[in-house]
Amino acid sequence: MKIKISRHYLYILLISIFLFLFVIIFSFGILIPKGKQYRESRLELRKENSELRKYQNFHDDTLTTFKDLQSKNRHIITAFDTAFNPDRFEKQHKIFFSSLRVSKITRSKDEEGFATYEVNTTSQISSPTNFYDFLDALNKSDWIIGVNFPIDFKRDGEMIKSSFTMKVYTNNKDKNSTASESVAK
Repeated sequence: MKIKISRHYLYILLISIFLFLFVIIFSFGILIPKGKQYRESRLELRKENSELRKYQNFHDDTLTTFKDLQSKNRHIITAFDTAFNPDRFEKQHKIFFSSLRVSKITRSKDEEGFATYEVNTTSQISSPTNFYDFLDALNKSDWIIGVNFPIDFKRDGEMIKSSFTMKVYTNNKDKNSTASESVAK
């Protein structure tokens, strides 16, 4: 018995077998190995995204802390950038003393990235309360100043002569400019 299959069916059967073999080879040769790679890549991406979120949250928390500290300490930050002017210092703080004289501004060694200057000061006050008011005013002044001990008080009639040294701290412009130049390169 002869099987009669028309040519059209034979062509469709051959094309179907060819497509079926192509799909089988394509799926086992490309899709399944790439699917495994895709799953591994997806897991790795999830891990990286969770790590990114963790670092982003840390960055955001640190940034808000930084902004809070920067706003709270704005006066101190600007005080470090302000150059010390002895004449201005005398004018601002002369109200606490009968006479105030600032002398011998010498640059001492830099401390932890800050330029420090030692200033000798002699003054005459009518009562120690004025000196304590002066120390309170130093905390609110335009400079970062540390008063070094000992503070010598000597009675001279109705007045008290005091002499002390202060350290004035400012940003070290030399170190900051070289650091910013190296970052820019």
